[in-house]
Amino acid sequence: MGLRCATVDDACPYDVSGFSFAGFPGVVIGHNADLAWGLTNLGADVTDFFLERVEDGRALRGDQTVPLTVRNEVIKVNGGDDVSIQVRQSAHGPIISDVIDVDAVARAPLADGITGRQYEVALAWTALAPGRTADAVLAMDTARDAEDIARVGRLLDVPSQNIVFATTDGHIGYQAPGRIPVRNTIVGAVPSDGTWPRPGWDPAYDWQGYVDPEVMPRALDPVEGYVVAANQAVTPAGVGPFLTDDWDYGYRSQRIGSQLASAIAAGEKISVQDVGALQNDQHNPYADVLVPWLLRIGIVDTFEDDGQQLLRSWDRVSSADSAAAAYFAAVWKTLLELTFADDLPDGDLPDGSSRWLEVVRGLLDDPASPWWDDRTTPGLLEGRDEILYQAMITARLSLTQQLGRDAGSWRWGRLHSAAPEHPVLGGASIPGLVRNFVNPDPIGVGGGPSIVDATAWDASEGYAVTAGPSMRMVVDLGDLDSSTWVNFTGSSGHPASPHYSDQFGPWAAGETFPWPFTSAATTADAVDRLTLHP
Repeated sequence: MGLRCATVDDACPYDVSGFSFAGFPGVVIGHNADLAWGLTNLGADVTDFFLERVEDGRALRGDQTVPLTVRNEVIKVNGGDDVSIQVRQSAHGPIISDVIDVDAVARAPLADGITGRQYEVALAWTALAPGRTADAVLAMDTARDAEDIARVGRLLDVPSQNIVFATTDGHIGYQAPGRIPVRNTIVGAVPSDGTWPRPGWDPAYDWQGYVDPEVMPRALDPVEGYVVAANQAVTPAGVGPFLTDDWDYGYRSQRIGSQLASAIAAGEKISVQDVGALQNDQHNPYADVLVPWLLRIGIVDTFEDDGQQLLRSWDRVSSADSAAAAYFAAVWKTLLELTFADDLPDGDLPDGSSRWLEVVRGLLDDPASPWWDDRTTPGLLEGRDEILYQAMITARLSLTQQLGRDAGSWRWGRLHSAAPEHPVLGGASIPGLVRNFVNPDPIGVGGGPSIVDATAWDASEGYAVTAGPSMRMVVDLGDLDSSTWVNFTGSSGHPASPHYSDQFGPWAAGETFPWPFTSAATTADAVDRLTLHP
């Protein structure tokens, strides 16, 4: 959507176009006449659990006790009675153990060596304090240069985001904003880095304020000639303020960076079409790691080795029409089950994300690791090669049942489908006639986790898409009217609108639409007009 003042001046400075949220003022991602920007999740650690020793409504703080804050909240229910809940709050945040089963957290070993004792659990979260994120978005809409983006970074409290930007006068940059807690470094039995519940009665474990926005990571016109932000670590370990240890492992950012670096080294000019193609890149880094090992395994049976034969000629691109991609996904899912299901608690099976790719990559060099052994087979000691063999055989049989006997006819898109569901009217409890009306028909897609075309799927559940790009845009800073865009489904949230899901098919196919920006181009492109009179 666009936000354009009839007369753009100091009193009404907005002339901006891009993507926003229903009911939110301003454009969240997009461009104005001077600057374009994108956002990805920074993933900073901005929450902590605090264990509280509470007695008679008072929490221990050092050598004293202080009263909890208590308030009543009323939830209005349409067609039903009001629901009143009591919220108790410590100095660190609301007591979530009143409403959520967190016994495992509350019974964690503590610095005093006490275990098995029930504590209250409070949640400290930067988003629970008033912030200025809405101001940050409006400031972004009028930003012109790196200095303006730095000002946005000082306002954008939550959620913590990576801001990448480029200007029409030829600059590119990066800014990490966010309200990031500062934690004391405490040597003891309880880690103090935010990975473990913290003793709420010990003030040494309290947050010590927030990271100074002036020292947050940033870059302007790096020598590489490009900036990539795909949820990876934005600084090397130990450099700059502590943000988190729980980063994405960087396979997408590595692929994007390597493709751009190759084009720059070859002296190629990068076009809008080139960047659009890169956003839809489906090269599979899982295959780079695992396929060479799978091809070492001997499979004698000519039926059972059909899947392995697909891998021999595979270009390692997980496109929707790839038979090899379907087989490889089944092998990966089965491999995780065979390797870890016997060792992990129920409900904690691997989801197959980049963390698990790193785990498996490390294990491949250790053929006798106890992780390979299947503890459900007493008397047998399985190793790496046996599990890889079983994973391929089992995957072949599984896909035979799901997709048919002819391995050459398998297709990744038949397993891996995107199926948007209306958040209110699209669930299983709603009558089928309504669901069919509000839920677009599923579409088979390529891509996957840690792939640039990030259509994630959960290996512990199945192959269906669980997350994906909500939008794609490419901004041409030399000719803003030549930019392109696409939404996941459509621009309207009304199921009866022709624009409710008219972009779903093009999105799945990696297509985009022209994105006029100037007043003349926008007027010429308009098809429908709606004028609201107060």
